[in-house]
Amino acid sequence: MSFQQALSGLNAASRSLDVIGHNIANAGTTGMKSSRAEFAEIYASSAGSIGGTNVGLGVEVGAVAQQFTQGTLTITGNDLDVAINGKGFFQVKATDGTTSYTRAGNFKLDKDGNIVTNNGSAVMGYPTDSAGVRQSFDAQPLRLPTGTPIPAKQTTKMSAEITLDASAAVAATAVPPTPLQTYGTSLTAFDPQGLEIPVGMYFTKTANNSWQVRTSVNGSDPAASTPFTVNFLANGALDPATPIPPLTLASPNNPAQTFTVALDLSKMTQVNSRFAVADLAQDGYTSGALTGIKIEDSGILTATYSNGQTQAAGQVALVNFRNAQGLAPTGSGYWVETAGSGQPVRGAPGEGTFGQLRSGALEESNVDLTAELVNMMTTQRAYQANAQTIKTQDQVMSTLVNLR
Repeated sequence: MSFQQALSGLNAASRSLDVIGHNIANAGTTGMKSSRAEFAEIYASSAGSIGGTNVGLGVEVGAVAQQFTQGTLTITGNDLDVAINGKGFFQVKATDGTTSYTRAGNFKLDKDGNIVTNNGSAVMGYPTDSAGVRQSFDAQPLRLPTGTPIPAKQTTKMSAEITLDASAAVAATAVPPTPLQTYGTSLTAFDPQGLEIPVGMYFTKTANNSWQVRTSVNGSDPAASTPFTVNFLANGALDPATPIPPLTLASPNNPAQTFTVALDLSKMTQVNSRFAVADLAQDGYTSGALTGIKIEDSGILTATYSNGQTQAAGQVALVNFRNAQGLAPTGSGYWVETAGSGQPVRGAPGEGTFGQLRSGALEESNVDLTAELVNMMTTQRAYQANAQTIKTQDQVMSTLVNLR
């Protein structure tokens, strides 16, 4: 008579309780994926055994399988908290150079501007240009320029969307004369050092469908500037044949330091309406310090600066595996690649089968507490039943020993 079957049942039930206890303990752990104990029956191998007569030897834990189902997303409002809504893992690199994968997106910004996890591992991403266009799929640590401000950019082009009054009198025949500043506007350009350059534009009607444009730079008298003429078609649109000369701007620090700026007036119109300025734009800016960061749903890391500019600083990398259950857990919410998982497949959030990111949110543990408590009670009953089997076996053995 053997106690093997009951002992194996006790061991399996104890192992299952360990797994259930681990799940319950991590019900509040960000990005945690629950596990379950999967059992397999045991039979002895015997060349002489006949089918149907081989008594089993009990049970064993065949595997502890992880369940990579989606966890609930919780809004946190923290711009560096990121949740994956769908498939994929974040790729991180530890301080010792090893690569791990995680679903926990509670990231931080360290003193050097690196995006890191709670244990200091660097979050990996793809390089982009300042407009957010990905340059390659070569993953590298995500970093923001927190130490020094972004440099100033000199203005190279300006544009204006202006409506001129078609019913305005020709200036030469107007009584009293129309002041030069009647139809005018201004905007600010920047020199190579980021110094502001006030630029004014003033319009004077010289004939039907024809206006003269004068400019003012750094507060200069527009009447002293060299004018140019813009002409309009019968429908009020700017005549595309009208030449628009570039503007010459001078630095406030050194008036002799001049540079030219392309001027786009293609959206100007002349209609029976009051003079109106719909839009003024230029591409320069002064230097600026980092004031905020945000991770878009596409994974683009956007930095906001004190000069009003926003620039992309990389894209969060996602990876996936053909067999995610083959990943080996290493603790703290990290997994590492194994032969069973296969090599990582790289991608970007929202592309292909990869999930999108949700900034300002975290993925909760996918542990179902109700189900775990029910499983715990069921496993406890199984443990008690196996213990009762041992007790019964002991009673049977005692009866045999005490036979007279």
